[in-house]
Amino acid sequence: MDGVPRGPEQRRPGSSTEPAALRFGVLGPVRAWRDDEPVATGSPQQRALLAALLLREGRTATAAELIDALWGEEPPSQALAAVRTYASRLRKVLDPGVLVSESGGYAVRGLGEGALDLAAAQELAAEAEKARNTGDLCHAREVLNRALSLWDGETLAGVPGPYAEAQRVRLEEWRLRLLESRLDMDLEQGCHAEAVSELTALTAAHPLRERLRELLMLALYRSGRQAEALAVYADTRRLLADELGVDPRPGLQELQQRILRADPNLAEPSAPVAEPVAGPVRPAQLPATVPDFTGRASFVRELSEVLAAASGDEGRVMAVSALAGIGGVGKTTLAVHVAHAARSSFPDGQLYVDLQGAGSRSAEPETVLGSFLRALGTADSAIPDSLEERAALYRSVLDGRKVLVLLDNARDAAQVRPLLPGTAGCAALVTSRVRMVGLAGAHLIDLDVMSPEEALALFTRIVGEERVASERDAALDVVAACGFLPLAIRIAASRLAARRTWTVSVLAAKLADERRRLDELQAGDLAVKATFELGYGQLEPAQARAFRLLGLADGPDISLAAAAAVLDLPAEDTEDLLESLVDTSLLESAAPGRYRFHDLVRLYARACAERDEQPPSERETAMSRLLDFYLATAAGVYAIERPGDRLVHHLEATRYPGLHFNDRQEALDWLYSEANSLLACARQAFGTDRLRRGVDLLWAAKDLGESGANSKQYETVAFTARDAAQSVGDPHSEGRARTALTNVHLVAGRYEEADEEARQAELLARAAEDPTPLFWASNDRGIIGLNQGRYQDAEQHLLRAIEVSREDENLAGEASALCNLSRVHLAMGRTSLAITLAQEGIGVYGRLGTTVRLANAKYALGLALTEAERPRDALHELTEALDMFRTNRQRLWEGTTHFRIAQAHLVGQNYPQAAQHAEQALTIGSIGGDRVRAGVLTTLGRALHALGQTDRARVCWLEALPLHEQAGSPEAGTVRALLSPLAVA
Repeated sequence: MDGVPRGPEQRRPGSSTEPAALRFGVLGPVRAWRDDEPVATGSPQQRALLAALLLREGRTATAAELIDALWGEEPPSQALAAVRTYASRLRKVLDPGVLVSESGGYAVRGLGEGALDLAAAQELAAEAEKARNTGDLCHAREVLNRALSLWDGETLAGVPGPYAEAQRVRLEEWRLRLLESRLDMDLEQGCHAEAVSELTALTAAHPLRERLRELLMLALYRSGRQAEALAVYADTRRLLADELGVDPRPGLQELQQRILRADPNLAEPSAPVAEPVAGPVRPAQLPATVPDFTGRASFVRELSEVLAAASGDEGRVMAVSALAGIGGVGKTTLAVHVAHAARSSFPDGQLYVDLQGAGSRSAEPETVLGSFLRALGTADSAIPDSLEERAALYRSVLDGRKVLVLLDNARDAAQVRPLLPGTAGCAALVTSRVRMVGLAGAHLIDLDVMSPEEALALFTRIVGEERVASERDAALDVVAACGFLPLAIRIAASRLAARRTWTVSVLAAKLADERRRLDELQAGDLAVKATFELGYGQLEPAQARAFRLLGLADGPDISLAAAAAVLDLPAEDTEDLLESLVDTSLLESAAPGRYRFHDLVRLYARACAERDEQPPSERETAMSRLLDFYLATAAGVYAIERPGDRLVHHLEATRYPGLHFNDRQEALDWLYSEANSLLACARQAFGTDRLRRGVDLLWAAKDLGESGANSKQYETVAFTARDAAQSVGDPHSEGRARTALTNVHLVAGRYEEADEEARQAELLARAAEDPTPLFWASNDRGIIGLNQGRYQDAEQHLLRAIEVSREDENLAGEASALCNLSRVHLAMGRTSLAITLAQEGIGVYGRLGTTVRLANAKYALGLALTEAERPRDALHELTEALDMFRTNRQRLWEGTTHFRIAQAHLVGQNYPQAAQHAEQALTIGSIGGDRVRAGVLTTLGRALHALGQTDRARVCWLEALPLHEQAGSPEAGTVRALLSPLAVA
């Protein structure tokens, strides 16, 4: 036996193949359903009988076996009668023919596929094992997670009897093995940081299971936590010695030694990719391949496989591969390289033609066919005049031959079709700036720019290793300025190679100026601008206008709705224009409904806008429409998240409308998907007369500053906003920008900087008579005072915030200040008043409707209840807060709440849960930066110490101590005291 539980028979031979309506569950309580409606399965003993039959794999169980399964060695005197009664009752509620009597016993038969959760789990586990053996770890993990999700609590929960107990142990062991397998694959896929939290909880629940300890050590090591990994080994060795009197198994001992040696093989090596082999054969119409061809290994392999299959003995049809991409991306270079490598597969020849598709006069198909026919040995006198006759003769001449045709720089599918061979054994490679979707059966490849590594390798091969080695960072700057576009890299490298007095840094400095970059990227007859000009010159007027105006926006990409705002067109017309630009490879489709420019194409588009856009004011008008779109939509998202908050009533007016959303999730999806582009638009507004709207956009999107994912970019834009407002002497905008910056510093735990920004914001808001930043400055200064231990100051600021919010009829602001005041009173030892104020804040939020800030109120109440030693009530509030933060994608608040839940579990002496939530807080991050991280580490150490993992607890406290000391926290003394007895020991 392989130790994997086997499921019952799914059907009798000859039974119906239609799935039965009945479903059963044993991986949890023993239950049954019919069409998703629960079926009563009776008393515990009756459920024990059903479980025994379900787990018999469709075999008959005798009455004696069932009695033994239910009662063991001491059955009641009426045991047989009881078994018959239970069976009779089950037969009445189950479908006819499911529970059958046979040979004095009973069996469950005729179940449909997937009718038993255990059988489904077995199938999924087998599928996962197969996927893992073939190297598809992503699918294996996903399938194994589905298998594990079928467990619903304890297996056979509440079912009595020795048989059920034995099966419980067996199936729980299997579940743990599946879990270990999935965790092992998590680590193979690089998810070590995420695995630490789960493994911490599992090792607490199963302290003697060495495989879990081994996985935890590896996860900690790969997360950069070597000391904790070694501490886990020390705790394990001590526990095994104390409990069992044995040493850790050899595998665990070996892992400890490898961690001590910092064995590099603990990280998964990547398998090398074999290079395709070329072979020389005639004839030779192919251009010479470049000697410094670099990268593109996956595309070379993919195209080579297609060509090899076409020329092989089993080739059934002529193969066509069409490469599309922006000018200069290396389509021709790749196609020529692959064609040379495949020459041995096409011994009857290789044909080549430049179809001039990007120019104003592309090659005529009949002219090309005449040239091809002559190259294939056809006499001029035998070549007919018409296109159709030449194409037919061309296909006839190629019949029975193995010929490769390279059609370079094609205009469209109509130009290509007559030039394609018609028989198996031949193949065609097509390159074009247009995707050849009109070529039936073609293998389409969209060629993107190089990876940074490939780009640097190409630059180095042209310039020389000795010049690049000492200036690697500058070389990376050069290839980044080239947008990783092969043509641009080749031009830049060639210029440097021809100028021995230049350094790489000199070239990088020249390319750093965006306005001069395209002019710098030309060498001899090669020029990036000229390549783009060919494509731009073929655009229709509406396409050219869209190309110019869309290039003005700074974001990494742009949505269809935002592009419609820029162009001032309906969404349908906008989509048609954008898709036509994608077809020309001047624009890329980043995702459904999203578009982006290559960096150099964007610069070219802007140059075209400055040169061609009439009137010139249209450029400013287009950017103003985009800003209005983002501001109006972000204000709508803010209003949905925070009903009753007066901030949206104090924002600058907009002329162009935004999007409207039906629910919070839809609104949040928009905000976070547009984060980068939205912040880029705000930054572009600074230094123009759009400054106030740009600052307000930053303000309306303040959730991005607390999300974790976008916090750094938000911070950069907030600094830029403050400096821009200060430079033009606009106190209204400066006050609002400083308020946004205050929040940035608060999230990062920089309280001194936050207090200075809030103080300045308060002064500016008073001067500008702007109530909203006045409220937020007072509220934030209260939070700052709380975190700095200045409780009297904090109380005064928050009372002022409450006063200002009431004057502005800002109920949401009042609730926020009340909850913060609750935390101040809690810090001052007024626990009852803290609970009352938090409940008052929750009441205000409740009157306004569900809002993200209700989570902050419940968070505040949870803290107060924890301090009041009411952990059950505290966990209720904190868990609700956690769900709300998670729903609203407030990642850092989610991590902070995990920390507070860990503290509540400590109070309730649930140490495994405390450790698990503290680990999750470390993985996610928290509001307050290193100050709060120190608290999390301290809490984790306490939980681990209570679990007997003293070595690992010490590692946590040693990491927390300098963070507490750096922050000037009184917790530093507490941690020293925690370390002191351990240090003596």
